[in-house]
Amino acid sequence: MYDHGSNQMIAQPKNEIGAGVFKSQCLKLLDTVALTRSPLTITKHGKAVAKLVPIQTTVDLFGSMSGSVTFSGDIVSPLENEWEASR
Repeated sequence: MYDHGSNQMIAQPKNEIGAGVFKSQCLKLLDTVALTRSPLTITKHGKAVAKLVPIQTTVDLFGSMSGSVTFSGDIVSPLENEWEASR
């Protein structure tokens, strides 16, 4: 990035990219963000306008509750106490 006021080059942070560069390298940048898991800020004229963030990895629901339930007796047999509704 170039600062026209002081005629000096300013180092642009690695997690920021200009909109024009983003447009030309979009697919590559999507892969990079997905691989590195680090967000990328997209700027226009030096001001942040959007942020590209990796999606959270999904957890396979099958088996995710394994070991979280305990068995403590027979749940099928009738109860020994009489309920008012059953009279």
